[in-house]
Amino acid sequence: MWHKVNPFSFRIPYIKNWSANWFADTKDYINQIAVDNKIRESLKKSLSWLPIGDIVIWRNQEEILVTIFTSKAAFVLGKDQENLSSMEAKLSKLAKAVVKITVKEVKKPELNAKIVWFTITNQIEKRMPYKRAIKQAISKTMEKWAKWIKVKVWGRLNWAEIARAETFKEWSIPSQTIRSDVDYVSTRAETVYGTIWVKVWIYKWDIFKRK
Repeated sequence: MWHKVNPFSFRIPYIKNWSANWFADTKDYINQIAVDNKIRESLKKSLSWLPIGDIVIWRNQEEILVTIFTSKAAFVLGKDQENLSSMEAKLSKLAKAVVKITVKEVKKPELNAKIVWFTITNQIEKRMPYKRAIKQAISKTMEKWAKWIKVKVWGRLNWAEIARAETFKEWSIPSQTIRSDVDYVSTRAETVYGTIWVKVWIYKWDIFKRK
């Protein structure tokens, strides 16, 4: 008997870290998780047209610190950081606490699974053939010295009446090796002819000691 495990959570706390870093009492724990989810959903909705790599949340006694990793930091900040100020005001009202946002640019977006997923789904939603979109993403990722990559799609591919699944990969992904830095994402793309689910695995390198 075997079970499928999320590659990210499988490597916590060995080479990966939590995307929410704070401590709370038992009474406040559920409320703070709910606030974190509201912050993430609000940011994903307002920045849905941009490739977002990750959203990391830190808390202290006075404020909530939110870090957004993206490949297009200038679009998130806006002119004279107008977008940043408006998002901070909106999230502070939503969380009922002081929220400060920091934007960091992803130097190699081709090695980030969420950004690669965004590129693939954005092209599929614009009716580009899914095979071309996936193969272009795979070739760009391998050009950035990634060791392996795997992409799985399933749904009504190419307007087919019957849903099916297809897998594209370069080599294979080490699923059980904890030191292997594997980035993973599983989300869907909403197309005119139905929902298509996309999974992306990217094996970047080995980490023998976490910093």
